Amino acid sequence: MLVHMLPKIFAFLSLTALLVAPLAHARGTVQKVEIKGLDKGDDAAILENIEVSLSLYDVIDKVQGESRLEYLLSQAERQTRQALEPFGYYNPTISVEAPREGDNVRVVIQVDKGPQIKVRQDEVIITGPASRDRYLQEDLEAFQPKSGQPFDSVNYEASKVTITRRLAERGYFDADFTQRKVEVTRAENAADIFLSWDSGRRYNMGPITFQEDYFRPGLFDPLVYWEEGSYWHEGKLDRLRESLTKLDYFSVIDIQPHPEQADENGDVPVNVKLTKAKRTIYTAGVSFGSESGAGVRGGVERRYVNRRGHKLNTQLDYAQRRKSLITSYRVPGFRWLDGWYTYAISAYDEQTDYIDLRNVKLIASRSGEINEHWTAIVSMNALRERWGYNSGNTFDKRLYQYSTLVYPQLTGDYVNVDDESFPRSGISGNATVRGGIEGAGSDTSFVQADMTLRWYIPVGDADRLILRGQAGTTWTSDLVSMPPSLRYFAGGDRSIRGYAYREVGPRTPAPDKYALGAKNVVVGSAEYEHYFNGGPWGAAVFVDTGSAFDNTIDLHTGVGFGVRWKSPVGPVRIDIARGLNSPDSAFQLYLNIGADL
Repeated sequence: MLVHMLPKIFAFLSLTALLVAPLAHARGTVQKVEIKGLDKGDDAAILENIEVSLSLYDVIDKVQGESRLEYLLSQAERQTRQALEPFGYYNPTISVEAPREGDNVRVVIQVDKGPQIKVRQDEVIITGPASRDRYLQEDLEAFQPKSGQPFDSVNYEASKVTITRRLAERGYFDADFTQRKVEVTRAENAADIFLSWDSGRRYNMGPITFQEDYFRPGLFDPLVYWEEGSYWHEGKLDRLRESLTKLDYFSVIDIQPHPEQADENGDVPVNVKLTKAKRTIYTAGVSFGSESGAGVRGGVERRYVNRRGHKLNTQLDYAQRRKSLITSYRVPGFRWLDGWYTYAISAYDEQTDYIDLRNVKLIASRSGEINEHWTAIVSMNALRERWGYNSGNTFDKRLYQYSTLVYPQLTGDYVNVDDESFPRSGISGNATVRGGIEGAGSDTSFVQADMTLRWYIPVGDADRLILRGQAGTTWTSDLVSMPPSLRYFAGGDRSIRGYAYREVGPRTPAPDKYALGAKNVVVGSAEYEHYFNGGPWGAAVFVDTGSAFDNTIDLHTGVGFGVRWKSPVGPVRIDIARGLNSPDSAFQLYLNIGADL
């Protein structure tokens, strides 16, 4: 009987062996996923999209059951194919291999993109009043991709969003798609675009309501520079928000249009909800300068003194050898340009090794934004200054000089850069003209004009070249009566690096060699900044040259290098420079924080 049972026993054992054999690979771990056939440079975006789409990346170094692993491998081809489609590759050839080394699995996905489909027909139109809108017609002409171009869904979606946003921005609040589809014919490697909007009517700027509970009614009405009933444009509200932000009255500015409440003329009401910021700001800190010594700083600012929006600000800088105090009172001036009427008084005291200087200054000014790039300040100034130079390291025999000047001043600031916190492209600068007349409140007649210009030139993806120039001159027959605070000096961080502050220019005789100030100044600078891997850390090299002079220019040049850091509070610059023309010190070290516009 046992003999008769042997065939059945052997059959059972054979079946058991067949069932048990796969259990040797019942578990596996994906160690690595390789995607081949794509260029890491030209196809970087495609590679990234494939990596995001593949489920295999989620299980790397995680033990998987055999059935789960087989499922993931089976999905890899489909997921890779779908990741290629947004870039116009609808007929790729994809193979997936998964060689094993024990329980470890290495997945290799070979990709041949195949031909990129091209747009065969593009029908992109807008019907309704917007069909006559010049800006929307320009957007239609710029729509990508066009007939004959490779189809790229990234460009397609971006162009579609641009037009949709433009419709809302220009007041076509009822705009909607009437057709929105892309037909892909794989066999012909062709895509047909059918896209159309019906714009509906264009709405108008309606009444503006300022919702707050403190300031005088009507105070902010002059900031609404457009007429009610004019065509809607989102940019008008953006400028209103910017104007309100610059006032520094509010912690929250919420501007909400309500198209659903438009009247029969299409005027859309706008509600501006304003939340007051903290009324008083206190500041305090410590300071140290090689010439001023150790000191403390403090300030008190009242963001709004009263319901009329007046401001009061007092700042004190008290150091060992330099002290300054300034108090300013500002009144809103909205009816003629965005700006302020400012009344200020300042006092300054400097007691350094070479000069004893004190002055008091009264200022009355009016500032205003001419446009998005230009800001102007017109002021009337009254200055009383006393100064005396050290002779032989003692002030015992010093001879004080006095100067009283009353003069108007005009300053223009220009900023047209891509990013005010860290500009890589654009131009910024400022120009100042001032002058006084002897007998009309001034001890001498004079005219001064100076200008500073900065040009930012982008280099590559992250680097930049900064060119800076400064020029200033004084017309006067009595330079002795011009106080040091109105003379020109050169040397230092924002002038000629490699020399100490005020080192370059006319000086007293040796051994003191103290700066006297000059009638003219000319400075030029070129600086190149390189940022490592486009990140926040970088290095710079620079060359500065120039001079402060009365009649004959004596150029001084400095060269150096520095470290750059794009910190959260603004750019940080640390420079080491050496002067090439007999500097007082072999090297100079400079530290600067914040954008220099």
